[in-house]
Amino acid sequence: MSIVEYIAPTEPAVPWRPSTPLTRADLARMPDDGHRYELIDGILLVSPAPTRLHQRVVAALYRQLFAGCPPELEVLFAPLDVIISEDTVLQPDLLVARREDFTERELPKAPLLAVEVLSPSSRRIDLMLKHSRLEAAGCPSYWVVDPDTPTLIAWEMQDGAYAQVAKVSGDEVARLTSPYDVEVVPADLIV
Repeated sequence: MSIVEYIAPTEPAVPWRPSTPLTRADLARMPDDGHRYELIDGILLVSPAPTRLHQRVVAALYRQLFAGCPPELEVLFAPLDVIISEDTVLQPDLLVARREDFTERELPKAPLLAVEVLSPSSRRIDLMLKHSRLEAAGCPSYWVVDPDTPTLIAWEMQDGAYAQVAKVSGDEVARLTSPYDVEVVPADLIV
C-alpha cells in the first residue's frame, strides 16, 4: 500500500497517482480518520472534513429531499460508498436511490440522484470528474450546489448524456422532477 498525501482544506483537491491503480480493496484499508476517501479511475482522492457551512447546506437539502421522498426510495448522506466500478468508488454528499438497491454497507450501482456541495477543495473534481463518471455510469440526475453564491445546477440524463435542466441562484426556484418532484431555492439552503 502506498502512502496517502493529505490535502489541506484551503488547497484544491489534487488526485494522487500511485504506481498502480487502486481498487475497492485498497480503499477498504484506508484509515477511519475523518477524511473522505474516494477513487476515480484508480486514483485516490482524499478530502478533508467539510466546513460548517457545507454541512448546513447538506442538512437543509436533505430535509427538503426527505420530506418529498416516496417510500420506495431513500435519501442518504455521506459517507456511503457508491460503487461505480472496481476502480471508482464515490461518496456523494447526498444521494437518492431505490431502497432495494442498497446493501448494508454500500450502493453497488449509480444512484437515481447524486448531489455535491462545492467547496474549495472539491470544486473541480465535483464539476468535472464526478460529473463525467456519474454520467458514464448512467446516474439519471446530478446536482451541484455552490454555497458561496448560492447557486444550484441540475443535470438530467437525456439520450445517454447529461443536459442541464436548471441553474438557479439566490431566491430563484428550481422545480425539479427527477427522481421525484421537489422545489429548491438556493438561498434557503444557507441557513
